[in-house]
Amino acid sequence: MKFWFGIPLWQRVVAALVLGVIVGLLWGPGAESIKFIGDIFIAFIKMLVVPLIFFSLVAGVAAIGDLRKLGAVGWRALLIFVVTGQVAVWLGLALGTIFEPGVGLDTSAIQMGAVPEPAPTSWREMLLGMVPQSPVQVMADVNVLPLIIFSMLIGIGILMAQGEGEPAQRIFDSGSIVMQKVTIIVMELTPFGVFALMAWVAGTLGVPALLALGKLVAMNYLGCFLIIGVMYVAIVKLLAKLPIMDFFRGIVDAIAVAYSTASSNATLPVTMRCVERNLGVSRSVTSFTTSLGATINMDGTAMYLGLATLFGAQIFGVDLSAGDYVTIAVLATLGSVGAAGIPGAGLIMMAAVFTAVDVPLETIAFVAGVDRIMDMMRTATNVSGDAAVAVTVGVMTGEIDKAEMISADDV
Repeated sequence: MKFWFGIPLWQRVVAALVLGVIVGLLWGPGAESIKFIGDIFIAFIKMLVVPLIFFSLVAGVAAIGDLRKLGAVGWRALLIFVVTGQVAVWLGLALGTIFEPGVGLDTSAIQMGAVPEPAPTSWREMLLGMVPQSPVQVMADVNVLPLIIFSMLIGIGILMAQGEGEPAQRIFDSGSIVMQKVTIIVMELTPFGVFALMAWVAGTLGVPALLALGKLVAMNYLGCFLIIGVMYVAIVKLLAKLPIMDFFRGIVDAIAVAYSTASSNATLPVTMRCVERNLGVSRSVTSFTTSLGATINMDGTAMYLGLATLFGAQIFGVDLSAGDYVTIAVLATLGSVGAAGIPGAGLIMMAAVFTAVDVPLETIAFVAGVDRIMDMMRTATNVSGDAAVAVTVGVMTGEIDKAEMISADDV
């Protein structure tokens, strides 16, 4: 047991992925007999969706502090986070539409229920459906969008209550931490779930399924590189007016830690040190923007949620309407806000987005095996975005010492 937990989780997941593929190819369709192990893993993920979104979002909004006192720093950071999140998710949808990673895969060998037809709804009905008329029913039905709105309203209410809301804030902060710990426990099941699911996929669908997964991984990395190399470069160059090479040289440590740990929260101390010491941003701006960013700035995750939803729709033949695309864009952005900054959180948010647009949750069985490989790059993207927003807000508010950035670079 000590030896098992002494191996980093990502290494256990990769080993399980390889072993599952080998066993599946050798065993063939008989590998479906162990799929129930993967189904248990997916059931645990579905279990976490509602409480994780609820506690994380309420705690995240409440952690912003007094909205009236945030002033220039607060609204600028929030605006950039929201805009970049929307750009990221539409990039993921564009990549999925253009390259179609899930098209052409024959899933007839998979035993599953009928794919539900998306319900035609008008924009008025969509807006009405966003109002959580019964929060308890919303949670029971895993109706994610009204759940997110309800959670954000609770967080805003705590902010408005000021001192009287502090006891409630402590409860949600504690609940958020507890749910992150529970998520970590569930993630320890990942190697077993990945082994069973990959054996099932490889044994039932063969090499074409593995090629489709490889294409999805490639699209994930391409999307992340575009976010970093185009969107963040434009932000740093055009808004912050800072040297690009100096910026990336200053945050290279944070990127390395983010990629290896796949955790924004674990990387936060390194990100703060890089932004403050290497990039010259003041301590107050650094503390606020990077801490907030680790909670709500998940551009890599938002991009991937859009891409993965289209992937699932393509492999299972679900026709998505224009309204579904808008729903995905909204949920992926808000869902990335609710994603905990720990490894595997993207899988939990994926279940929420899939449910909203009737994409079968069996899609998670496909992507779970390679999710860790993609999660590492998504986290590196998220952390790069936190730093880009921090230096931009620092420049806009005059809370940055460019000379310190240059001197840190010379050292």
